[in-house]
Amino acid sequence: MEKLIVNAVSREKRFAVVKNNTVEKIIFDRPEQQSLVGNIYYGTVTKVLPGMNAAFIDIGAEKNAYLHRDVLASYVLSPERSIDKEKKSVSTFVHQGEKLLVQVEKDTTGVKGPRVTGIIELTGMNLIYMPQGRYVAVSKKIVQEKDHLRRIGMRLKTEEEGLIFRTSSISATEEEMEKEINTLRHLADELNQKVAALKKPGILYQKDTFTEMVFDSIAQMSEGEVIIDDLSFKKVLDDRYPNLKVTYYNGKENIFAVHRIEHEIDKALKRIVWLDKGAYLIFDETEALTIIDVNTGKFSGKTDYQDTVLKTNTLAAIEIARQLKLRDIGGIVLIDFIDMKSEKDRRHILETIEAQFQMDQTRTKIIGFTALGILQLTRKKTKVSLSEALQVKCHVCDGTGRILSAETVAFRLERELMEHRNSDFEAVLIETTNEVKEAILPHLEMVEEWIRLKLYFSIQSSAQHYYVVNQFGNHEEIAQKAGEPY
Repeated sequence: MEKLIVNAVSREKRFAVVKNNTVEKIIFDRPEQQSLVGNIYYGTVTKVLPGMNAAFIDIGAEKNAYLHRDVLASYVLSPERSIDKEKKSVSTFVHQGEKLLVQVEKDTTGVKGPRVTGIIELTGMNLIYMPQGRYVAVSKKIVQEKDHLRRIGMRLKTEEEGLIFRTSSISATEEEMEKEINTLRHLADELNQKVAALKKPGILYQKDTFTEMVFDSIAQMSEGEVIIDDLSFKKVLDDRYPNLKVTYYNGKENIFAVHRIEHEIDKALKRIVWLDKGAYLIFDETEALTIIDVNTGKFSGKTDYQDTVLKTNTLAAIEIARQLKLRDIGGIVLIDFIDMKSEKDRRHILETIEAQFQMDQTRTKIIGFTALGILQLTRKKTKVSLSEALQVKCHVCDGTGRILSAETVAFRLERELMEHRNSDFEAVLIETTNEVKEAILPHLEMVEEWIRLKLYFSIQSSAQHYYVVNQFGNHEEIAQKAGEPY
């Protein structure tokens, strides 16, 4: 049984994927951290680098975007044979100062700007349309209808266009798909018309990433229900998915707290993760890679030592896969399993962890064990991890540890206050740090309107950001407690 728990009533929107009562994935969408992936920009080529076969593009963002030669529209549409094109430098296909339409494939990470492609993709319900793609592809999850869909695609597209059939296309008719392609063609024409009005680099199309991610997760569900706390969003889902069970939650307590997802978030931010029977994992995330150490802890087993090792490593493999998805960890991952003497045991662990990633939307490559018994794998990194999204470096320990950011604590405070909306009180006194207050102040009027309460703050200095909801009451008594004029 699958559930999608959607928390969409506050500024920070979130949803969680729950399978068999286990939280598999948590997605956050914050105003200040919204992903650029899928956004389309009108950009200017600032630098062409033949040595890297790439170019840098000014898209009007803080950092220039990186564009590789192989995803330039001029490269893809070139009539030359692939073997001949590959021998040519990027400067053959693009020049400095040239204006291009590009789409973000990967967000800014660290010192690197966003990675973009010149092959624009416009997503529909059943397929993805590329005005300059030149090929037809079918979702890997479709097995039996691949050839049939490819033939339909070749009939419906022009020579320059490209199509990718999504999983939902299996149940769509050719007429429905043709209608969808025409709608997406019209959207592409509108984008080209907007280009004429732009005088400098900037955004042309902004994807509603949160809604799209919810739609994508629903498409992955074989059966189940969506539980949501936003009535207008529920109506959108009811209209789009008439056969889907969508339940509206209107309780006072935050929907994530009710379904124990807040608890899972707290666990996913910790360095140590406990397994059954006393074994545990240690996660060390660095900018370059993530290292995971498996320890037997108190788990001694009932038979011989190697049996204990195999059982512990199996438990660890299952939980590590879940945590990598939950924490949204990408890049290089090294897992130090407890040493196994038997090649059969190593193969069992490899098969176990591969099975856990089979349905994962993020591309994961299991490389295998090194001579020292370290399992290597890589996961495609398209956005920041959970810890990067919710935490900041601790200034007390000079960056060796992490604490919850002021913004994260502010969002948590907002959600707790939402539980008291429309109460009989007029005001509330909150003890917190100045940074948390500063994070709320730009949105104070909106928050007060949501919860129908006036907010007063008692500021305390602290090495860690926190809040305490001290007292509810009328305007006069709370203002007096806060030392503010009434």
